[in-house]
Amino acid sequence: MSSSVSSSLFCVFTLFFICSCYLIGAQQPYVGKTTSDCGNQHNSSSGLGYFCNGGNRSCQTYVTFRAIPKYNTVSAISTLLGADPSQVSLINSVPETTTFDTNKLVIVPVNCSCSGEFYQSNTSYVVNEGDQYSLIANELFQGLATCQAIMNQPGNPIPTGLIPGQRISVPLRCACPTKNQSDSVVNYLISYLIGKGESPQPISQRFEIDEDLLRRANSLSQQDIIFPNTTLLVPLDKPPSSSQTVEPPTPPPSPPVTPPTTTSPSKSSKKTWVYALIGALGGTAFLLVLGAIIYCRVFRKSKKKLEPALLPKSFEANEKAVDKKIEESQDFLDSLSDIAQSIKVYKFEELQLATNYFSNSNLVKGSVYKGTIKGDFAAIKKVDGDISKEINVMQKINHSNLIRLSGICFNEGFWYLVYEYAANGPLSSWIHHKRKDGMFLNWTQRIQIALDVAAGLNYLHNFATSSHVHKDVKSSNILLDSDFRAKIANFGLTRSTQGHDGQYSLTKHVVGTIGYMAPEYLENGVVSTKLDVYAFGVLLLEMLTGKAVSVLYEENKHLSDLLSAVINDEEQVGLKNFMDPSMEEKYPSEFVIFVVRIIEGCLKKNPDARAPMDEIVQLLSRTLSNSLNWELSNSSVE
Repeated sequence: MSSSVSSSLFCVFTLFFICSCYLIGAQQPYVGKTTSDCGNQHNSSSGLGYFCNGGNRSCQTYVTFRAIPKYNTVSAISTLLGADPSQVSLINSVPETTTFDTNKLVIVPVNCSCSGEFYQSNTSYVVNEGDQYSLIANELFQGLATCQAIMNQPGNPIPTGLIPGQRISVPLRCACPTKNQSDSVVNYLISYLIGKGESPQPISQRFEIDEDLLRRANSLSQQDIIFPNTTLLVPLDKPPSSSQTVEPPTPPPSPPVTPPTTTSPSKSSKKTWVYALIGALGGTAFLLVLGAIIYCRVFRKSKKKLEPALLPKSFEANEKAVDKKIEESQDFLDSLSDIAQSIKVYKFEELQLATNYFSNSNLVKGSVYKGTIKGDFAAIKKVDGDISKEINVMQKINHSNLIRLSGICFNEGFWYLVYEYAANGPLSSWIHHKRKDGMFLNWTQRIQIALDVAAGLNYLHNFATSSHVHKDVKSSNILLDSDFRAKIANFGLTRSTQGHDGQYSLTKHVVGTIGYMAPEYLENGVVSTKLDVYAFGVLLLEMLTGKAVSVLYEENKHLSDLLSAVINDEEQVGLKNFMDPSMEEKYPSEFVIFVVRIIEGCLKKNPDARAPMDEIVQLLSRTLSNSLNWELSNSSVE
């Protein structure tokens, strides 16, 4: 009896000891991809900052920053992050006059202290034209701050109230060690900016710490994935050094494993060898049979499903196209393990339950269904065709004005894409049709939507992993969320601009929507970011007039003539006929003329003469700011 009790006490003590060891390292929840969801605070995932649960309410610590143009010197980085230039130069072992190479990892000493429930290191930033909280947090500060945390700072304006020249507070993500961590000789928690393609293992190797210690400090399991432009807390016993900012060399390939040499086998070893051979052959035969069954039951079905659409009896050539399509789907299925790193792979039964078995009552439009997954709405699109290019693009982009792909499924020859749900549907339904509910978009809402689209395109052109062209910007591909904020959708035609100097490329396969396609693309197949600029100009014209692009071309041989007539109409007699009649409220005519001039710049025949998207973002930001001020002054007068 006493032995049994002693054994039980030993097990309990052991379990307690293991849990205590875990708690020594446990500190903060990892923020994950919630950084792009600016509309929600995500307190439980440290969206507002690391929790103030350390042994001290303030401490000296460090953050990392990757040098980018304009912020690539000791002085500029120090100013941006509110640090002492002399300390930055000292910790990085460089002179204060140093200019870092782009993407060079820089260590920055900061003072971290509790502000309410969260730790933060305080700095400030002067707003430029075109800035939004998501751009400031995720691109300028690279994830050292979140848009949720910036918006939560006392005194900072609401998202639509950012005015160029205005100074805002920016809380940098930092933390101090817990008492348990300090007791286990963790003296610093470094806010490390995760780079593209990084995982916990190489990060722990960079700082020469145990990977489990790194994971425990961030409450990460072995299955959790980390993402670029987010932070990990790196627990260290001493300050970081400049040697840890050097990118580690690519590890050499593992040498081939050579079988061990054997001496003369005995009878028993011969039998063991025979048993192993039989087992290997049996296992191989089992896998072949299993593979044949899977092929017959899944991919034969998918072929049958595809044949009615792709195999007209008079065209035998189409049979090859079907076989190729199935092979491509097979190849893509084989790569789902890579996709699953950032996109959830759903079972078909899950999507059936989410959409009430794809009932008509859940059908939104075409092949898009509204679903409910874990209490949240989702848009589920059924696709018959190759989607690998779209998936590859959507894995590389992350911006609040681009629709987010959260999941994928393949079943009987069809793909199912799970997107975030945009409650107010496509922009086209708000500007081309008289709505039964009598609602309409007012002037300020339209300018905000235009700015959102421009910001999304600017991200694709200038801030994505490589410059991309959407190639299908149109009103039906712009979705509006519950706050009437715009999200660009449908990336099926999106492609990289890898070509001459990375600026443009050529294609013989011209696809897109008539009316939105730029002349150089239609005539010569030239693909560049200026395609999106041209299409954006047409979209902006639709938003002002309320007319579909087909109607605009029916009424005007050249859209430029329509714009010139408005700009040159000194008495603005034709302005009322030009504008969407659903906007019955008054709006300053000079605002309209300013936007018409932006459209005129977008529709230049020479692509080089068209304004770049970053410039358009600045112009629309100025227009939105002026419009909001005008609205405010009008409401105060009333």
